[in-house]
Amino acid sequence: MTLLAIETSCDETSAAVVRDGRPLSNIVSSQIALHAEYGGVVPELATREHLRNLLPVTRQALSAAGVAPKELDAVAATQGPGLPSALMVGLKAAQALAFSLRKPFLGIHHHEAHLYSPWISGNPPQADFAGFQPSVSLIVSGGHTLLVHVRSEFKHRVLGATVDDAAGECFDKIGKLIGLPYPGGPEIDRLAAGGNPKAFNFPRPMLHEKRDDFSFAGLKTSARYFLEKNPSALDSAARLRDFCASVQAAIVDVLVGKTMRAAERLDVRCVTASGGVVCNSALRKDLAATCQRDGLTLRLASREYSTDNAVMIGILAERKFHSGNYQTPLDAEIEPSWALS
Repeated sequence: MTLLAIETSCDETSAAVVRDGRPLSNIVSSQIALHAEYGGVVPELATREHLRNLLPVTRQALSAAGVAPKELDAVAATQGPGLPSALMVGLKAAQALAFSLRKPFLGIHHHEAHLYSPWISGNPPQADFAGFQPSVSLIVSGGHTLLVHVRSEFKHRVLGATVDDAAGECFDKIGKLIGLPYPGGPEIDRLAAGGNPKAFNFPRPMLHEKRDDFSFAGLKTSARYFLEKNPSALDSAARLRDFCASVQAAIVDVLVGKTMRAAERLDVRCVTASGGVVCNSALRKDLAATCQRDGLTLRLASREYSTDNAVMIGILAERKFHSGNYQTPLDAEIEPSWALS
């Protein structure tokens, strides 16, 4: 099966061609430089960029895969959740293409695609669902932090979610507080590599609560108050690195601690993690070390497929289609607030 997938849920325009679980191409046009001036994603600007970039990105994905439109067996796109106007661009374009080719169309849940992205591995990359096993999955993508119990393929339930700021938002907002360029998360990660994570003691919100929800707004506020009371804290490069390392350690401790506690409670022997924040080096290192200590299997989404991309959309769409002839009506609408169920 050869499938074209499109992803436009936020600020990356992506198209990919997938065949039998293997990505043939993956083209991503990032808008980071455009939104950096504003310190965050501006929905109207994101939509305009999607409109400008979608056709050339899609043509490039087809060309790189050596596939003509008439050779496609199906078309898929992100249906939600995401920015409404951004979702509309990719969904309606994909539906129109599927209609013109008389091929099936599949609308895909963005977070569900992240959920299964750790099962794409190898060189060259290939979906490895033969090795699929029940897991506790951490999804830390943009404005969302989710903990999910995956009992079997396509059977999962959300254990907990962010009640205010997500982990990625916390990274970016604290980065903005200390004058780092947008997005702040990667910059904090870079600076933290040379810092002392125990230099400053920041709170670990909800770490010891029984429920599996997350909250990072208090950590952001704590960092702001700390800077107000200690204006010299960032006067030197060394202290800046220590501050970044300490903030990062607080976020990572919460993410890893709550994930591992859920795995132990549910007696699950596999942990997966996906989403843009999984690119964070400390999070990857701590998850690996903790899973090794506890004898758990760990599957991390590769950095290439952690941030928003069309490959994960295409892999999941193809799997769903084969599992039960899953299709989405050509007049289906976007689902900006689509809950992962």
